[in-house]
Amino acid sequence: MPTRTISPDGRAWRVLPSGRITPLEFDEYGLIFVTGTDAEREVRVTRYSPQGTRSREQSLAELSDADLVRLFEQSQPSDTSPEAGYLP
Repeated sequence: MPTRTISPDGRAWRVLPSGRITPLEFDEYGLIFVTGTDAEREVRVTRYSPQGTRSREQSLAELSDADLVRLFEQSQPSDTSPEAGYLP
């Protein structure tokens, strides 16, 4: 699975596709942002609709760093997201 790295808040965040399959899987994808390790680990999640390619990996590769920062700013904490294991 491809991984990108951005530093929108001065910390390095790894960005990767969530891999979660939803009914909208061909229209939008989930991205997971991860920083830190162990007890210091923080995870955020967002969804986006790619323009052009429909492959998750390719669409992530096609996003600019500015696009990833914009998506990071719209992300939510992982404890509220099914992509990161949240169960209502």
